[in-house]
Amino acid sequence: MRSKAPCEGKDCLKATMGKILIKIHESGVVSLCDANLLGKSFEEGDFCLDVSEHFFKGEERTEEYIAGMLQSAGNAAIVGKDSVDLAVKHGIISKDCVRKVGKVPFAYLFAV
Repeated sequence: MRSKAPCEGKDCLKATMGKILIKIHESGVVSLCDANLLGKSFEEGDFCLDVSEHFFKGEERTEEYIAGMLQSAGNAAIVGKDSVDLAVKHGIISKDCVRKVGKVPFAYLFAV
């Protein structure tokens, strides 16, 4: 059961453009999201992307720090245009790995 209202409209994507949050979980998983998406849910068909505060609420850090943590991460969840663009810019993910739910880009990084 989702308690969050779905995010709709332009306001959802522009609130704090440029601010990226990173969280390193005890398991080593890295979660990265655009701050303006935190606490929002996005749905398209049967797919739901929940940018929960529990999983994604982290700290704002430098681009270099974020890129370094992603490069050493075994697994990562990356949500939002700025976050995805940062990961692509640093060669952590390929543009081909990026999907969208609505207008929100996201990618998952898995070590094999």
